Amino acid sequence: MRPVTLSERLRTVAGMVTRGNVVCDVGCDHGFTAIYLVQKGISPRALAMDLRKGPLSAAGEHIAACGLGEQIETRLSDGLHKYKIGEADTLICAGMGGGLMMRILAEEREKTDSFRELVLQPQSELQQFRRFLRENGYRIRDEEILLEEGKFYQVIRAVTDRERDSQPGSVEASDRTDFELCKLEDRYGPVLLRKKTPVFLSFLEREEAICEQILTQLRSQGLADDKRRERFEEVETQLQDCRRARDLPI
Repeated sequence: MRPVTLSERLRTVAGMVTRGNVVCDVGCDHGFTAIYLVQKGISPRALAMDLRKGPLSAAGEHIAACGLGEQIETRLSDGLHKYKIGEADTLICAGMGGGLMMRILAEEREKTDSFRELVLQPQSELQQFRRFLRENGYRIRDEEILLEEGKFYQVIRAVTDRERDSQPGSVEASDRTDFELCKLEDRYGPVLLRKKTPVFLSFLEREEAICEQILTQLRSQGLADDKRRERFEEVETQLQDCRRARDLPI
């Protein structure tokens, strides 16, 4: 059986999966995450689904080459359309835009809510994505941030309120409802704010530097223009939020 090597991003995604859980990987691309999970004994079985015939065909070839055809099934599916409730415990969505991921999760809520956990790695719109989770009854139980080839990636493990009640004792998002704290948690991640890992602090440093650079440029251009002044105030607020995130007590 040929071992599969994952990028750090996908290893982080795989590391969020609870050992023993059957996995459904939506947008599986070439199937390497499902193969890795089964090879490592993390998941006994996996369902690898993708909307595109080309990558799904390649996934099937890779699965066959690893001798895992009986443990990993491939399925052509737009989101969860071809998934049947009860087939898996963990839903993985990784490497797609936040807007698309929100659509997939929202389209068939009964199916989404049937999973014991959601392992999610949105590539964009992270603030809106976390707000979507919070407003739709999902709780963030864990988060990781990593830097790979000059780009920061964030991975989220979320559960429904029902699963949250059955899994006591884990690190998770704050129960506080303070508006400013909610805004910070949506933007930077409730668990990341509490962990404050070196990578997360490096991320905040870069965000702060970018904001300061933009503010300097706007000042040099003058703030008489309404749109420019509005942009200045927006970036200034982002800078203040970044500093608040850095200084927020653990």
